[in-house]
Amino acid sequence: MRFRPTWTFASLFCISRSSGGIDWGPLLRPTFASLRALRVEYFFFFCGLCTVYGISHSAFAESYPSKPIRIIVPYPPGGFNDTLARTLGQKLTKKWGKSVIVDNRPGGGTTIGTNLAAKSAPDGYTLLVVSFAFAVNPSLYASLPYDTARDFLPIVLAATTPNLLVVNPGLPVKSVKELVALAKSKPGKLNYASAGNGSSNHLSMELFKSLTGVDLVHIPYKGSAPAVTDLIGGQVDVM
Repeated sequence: MRFRPTWTFASLFCISRSSGGIDWGPLLRPTFASLRALRVEYFFFFCGLCTVYGISHSAFAESYPSKPIRIIVPYPPGGFNDTLARTLGQKLTKKWGKSVIVDNRPGGGTTIGTNLAAKSAPDGYTLLVVSFAFAVNPSLYASLPYDTARDFLPIVLAATTPNLLVVNPGLPVKSVKELVALAKSKPGKLNYASAGNGSSNHLSMELFKSLTGVDLVHIPYKGSAPAVTDLIGGQVDVM
């Protein structure tokens, strides 16, 4: 059962703001702009560290990339983020003639993978794909080992995706009205899955709870893939 989207987002490529006084945005944006044509239906931020000292714009443009590029995905394999990263990785490998390697680093509400990217060599060869949590984590955590506003800079819009409300096939409801009625008849007995604390579907469902007055128990997962698997298998009720 599917319902109207609750949120829609857009994805971006990003580079580090710490660029030794050089603005790499105008240089790299044309390279990544062609990704818009892929029309991949997911939401992410792509971030990269591109701090190069003592090298001119033209020299960097002529030599980049000269070695394999790593895309860090702060989610487990099989989810939306992972699928997009691998799809774009294949396109970029073909375009650049250099291998693009996807490195899954889930956990910590995306902070583990994001921090790994922030601490990687700032040479433009480490990219990071993150989602809604990238924007909201600074408000959810007392402190982070990186600064999302200071350390990353958008390069280009890549993709958008809506969030949909779904239930497992065994739940005896056929509409949002029936779902709300069932949840109100069993306060605290039904649960919902999310891709993790601070994810878009987590906050969407908290908004849904607030608007409808239902009591659903949140079950956070390390990414959407395991959450969807358990939803289909009946281990969770709603997502």
